[in-house]
Amino acid sequence: MNHTYVIIMAGGVGTRFWPFSRTSYPKQFHDVLGTGRTLLQQTADRFNGVCPPENIFIVTSSLYKDLCQQQLPQLSDDQVLCEPIARNTAPCIAYACYKIAQQDPEANIVVAPADHIILKEEEFQRTIRTALDATQNQDILVTLGIQPSRPDTGYGYIQYIPDSAQSVKKVKTFTEKPHLELAQQFVESGEFVWNAGIFVWNVQAIVKAFEKYLPEVAEIFDEGKGKYYTSEETAFIDKAYSLTKSISIDNGVMEKADNVYVVLSDFGWSDLGTWKSLYEVSDKNDEMNVVDGHVLLYDTKNCIIKTPKDRLVAINGLDGFIVAEYDNVLMICRKEDEQKVKAFVADAKERGVHYV
Repeated sequence: MNHTYVIIMAGGVGTRFWPFSRTSYPKQFHDVLGTGRTLLQQTADRFNGVCPPENIFIVTSSLYKDLCQQQLPQLSDDQVLCEPIARNTAPCIAYACYKIAQQDPEANIVVAPADHIILKEEEFQRTIRTALDATQNQDILVTLGIQPSRPDTGYGYIQYIPDSAQSVKKVKTFTEKPHLELAQQFVESGEFVWNAGIFVWNVQAIVKAFEKYLPEVAEIFDEGKGKYYTSEETAFIDKAYSLTKSISIDNGVMEKADNVYVVLSDFGWSDLGTWKSLYEVSDKNDEMNVVDGHVLLYDTKNCIIKTPKDRLVAINGLDGFIVAEYDNVLMICRKEDEQKVKAFVADAKERGVHYV
């Protein structure tokens, strides 16, 4: 266990979860489910017993360093890695992995986003341990795959070779966010799972993959050897991020590599990317409403309502709506139109930066 590390990616803004998710206070720092713990705290809690507390690293924007340390005060400065600019997931993962490699060349690493929901925590830990056992001494890259419940176009799909009795199965293809007809074919075939965006590998395997598939990224972060864990690290990272391109780990490595495997998973997963995804995983009342607030409802069903506890909200005659209020912004939108939230954010930005 001492060679097991966890990298939590916590730098995103989560625009589709506006108005709760703002540039100054993104969704991963909110208690979205009303549990008393934020999404970031829940993610860190999830790895209790999987790795020592000192082996958890958070990669986030320099804007959110203080928020991370307030919510996870057990972390040292060296465990909160600050990106000067957003460069997608490949540079984010490279930074953390190259830093860990300097300290522990035998490291076995889990990479997880900070804003996912896992409803079955024990099953999640069992799945993670299965993956860690597989990656400990093998040159393989493992991702977790979720059995699709519908042909969703918002997820990446993984096709695996089904004839293996092993719990860790060889990946055949990756397809990022297909159109609806293709997603329907994937689901009907039974050979595809959703890409959960949670990865497991040993540090030698991922460094080798960066060197092969993203050599320019590998070269940049390899130059940090000897600077990580020192006073020179921040200046080095500022320079490194000014040189590296913006690319996801899926496009840059996972879709190209021939040593990718998947562990089929069932632990109550949601990436909580949208209001609709929060609605789907939340408890509902008899009218199929999800309510978090001080609310009076009349002839209202199939809605998700999240409003301040100190404000009484009366709603009449809505069916299938999002009603969300936070920090002087109220949004009312049909659930089926939730993809328009990004357009709302763009227009709100023109009204003033404090709205976004």
